[in-house]
Amino acid sequence: MPRNPFARNKGGDSAPAEKKQGRLSQIIDVYRVSKESDPVIGWWMLLAFLGTFALLLVVGILLKLPWIFGIFGVLFGILAATIVMSRRAERAAYARIDGQAGAVGAALTSIRRGWYTEREPVAADVARPGDIRSAAMVYRALGRPGVVLVGEGPSGRVQKLLAAEKKRVERVAPGVPVTTIRVGNGEGEVPLPKLASKVQRLKATITKDEMSLVNKRLKSLGGIRAPLPPGVDPMKARMDRKALRGK
Repeated sequence: MPRNPFARNKGGDSAPAEKKQGRLSQIIDVYRVSKESDPVIGWWMLLAFLGTFALLLVVGILLKLPWIFGIFGVLFGILAATIVMSRRAERAAYARIDGQAGAVGAALTSIRRGWYTEREPVAADVARPGDIRSAAMVYRALGRPGVVLVGEGPSGRVQKLLAAEKKRVERVAPGVPVTTIRVGNGEGEVPLPKLASKVQRLKATITKDEMSLVNKRLKSLGGIRAPLPPGVDPMKARMDRKALRGK
């Protein structure tokens, strides 16, 4: 018989309690996963907690309210430690996928609402069959700033691929701004961890209604232009969702 959702649970558990337990478990998972690639994350969290607690405690002593400010110190110390964990977990998540084929697609999908993003590349250039690491790939995102094309791979071939894809976009969406970005650590390139913030900081130039219309036109371009080697999945690089949930 289905359980009555309105019935009182004799065991005393409740939805809020389960949600709280789930949140705690999530935080523990984020910490555990992040510590694998960032062994000192615990020390940074402890430093954030103690620093915040000590600061508020000193203020409380000066104001002759040590107990009240001590309690605030504990609460804000926990908050500070959580923020530090979130930031370092995000950095660790990017570090795990940086340099992998498909990393750009994973990073773009971490962008919050207000954007149309795709995990799959819209164009690719594979120099040697079976060598996905040397492939040049272009990913596409659409938002209020217009169309954003992001390339990963060898800079020379990526630049040509971006130029070709930009012409294709301008053909179906004339007048819509098209921004090209190359991901990497070289001159004129954007590091992978900074990609999402770089894209989100672009100036808005089109309306939401125009976005919807442009999105339909972009879909008419179809999928990836150049076939990748058989058996190769450029989507292997995935952003660690557990790490990003700590944000």
